[in-house]
Amino acid sequence: MTTSPNLKFLFQHPAHFIALGFGSGLSPKAPGTFGTVVGAPLFILLMSAPEFLHSSIIALLFLVGIPICHIAGKNLGVSDHGSIVWDEIVAFMLVLEFSPFSWVWWLVAFLLFRLFDVWKPFPIRLCDQKLKGGFGVMFDDLLAAIYAIISLKALLWLTMHY
Repeated sequence: MTTSPNLKFLFQHPAHFIALGFGSGLSPKAPGTFGTVVGAPLFILLMSAPEFLHSSIIALLFLVGIPICHIAGKNLGVSDHGSIVWDEIVAFMLVLEFSPFSWVWWLVAFLLFRLFDVWKPFPIRLCDQKLKGGFGVMFDDLLAAIYAIISLKALLWLTMHY
């Protein structure tokens, strides 16, 4: 049985609140995009921590996301329901970790991440189809983040050398 997420569902369980990106996943259009946006202010908060902790904190958020997304997906009746956006939030935070602190580069990072998250080039689409549960939800966005980081670094190199 599939449940439609709403405010009641959002506040029904702490995992729902987090998995649905504090409510951003309730957007009727492009919830993944709205969830990705939530990653930026969370990353700004992360920037107040010493830089050597950033990767560990992002890894912890990824690991915590596995059971959180699993619970929300199970209660929604769809493993990777569109309203579950914690995966976009954490993955975009990872991309920002590798981005210069500039609104232009953050916009480029956002666009690249959304491109790869929606397009799902190999092996992202395969992982999205084969891996289920909380790990599957989180993993395909991690791959999209890696593609975005590689592309971002290539663009940075090009702008510095040409």
